[in-house]
Amino acid sequence: MRPQTAADGVTAILREAIATGTLAPGAALRQDELAREFGVSRMPVRDALRYLEAEGLVAIHPTRGAVVAAMNAADIAELYALRELLEAEALRLSMQKQNPDSLRYAAGVIEQLDRETDVGRWGQLNREFHLALYRDCGNRRLLDLIEAQHTAADRYVRIVLSNLDYRERSQDEHRSMLFACMQGDEKAAVSHLTRHFRDACTALLDYMASRER
Repeated sequence: MRPQTAADGVTAILREAIATGTLAPGAALRQDELAREFGVSRMPVRDALRYLEAEGLVAIHPTRGAVVAAMNAADIAELYALRELLEAEALRLSMQKQNPDSLRYAAGVIEQLDRETDVGRWGQLNREFHLALYRDCGNRRLLDLIEAQHTAADRYVRIVLSNLDYRERSQDEHRSMLFACMQGDEKAAVSHLTRHFRDACTALLDYMASRER
């Protein structure tokens, strides 16, 4: 792994602030102010904003500068459709040569999620569970694409797990996926994964619609 740069540090802090809602959609991200706040030059801040733009968390306008990207129904639907496509393929590939250690690790993450009280950790643990199921797929590029989508989805995942009181349902779906993987039942595992994404997407879309009323 490459050493963390100043831009990496700024990116991580801003990403977390956006995911938790501390920086709300539409909030201005002014380079001069951020540079002073972080005690760095404008260059690392500029690079951080570009990284976050690539992740879909920041929108950069030619005249208005950078703002926290809005959350909208189209973005949610696209993101979850893409996750379903990528992760279903990764799960199929992984189940062809799945290491039992990967499944034991996934089971351990489920237990951690059951015990974890810090909402800020739920998104990361959710990511670890999913990636544990896919890590034997043998396709590093596919895993990189999946990780990028998990980063983009993090703030939505946190809404689902906390604001919508969805964690117990999500955990039940995780257990169903894991059990199917342990049984070597590819069809059932992919079916549970697909339903997991579609249910979460529907819950988010309903949440967004309720906020607009």
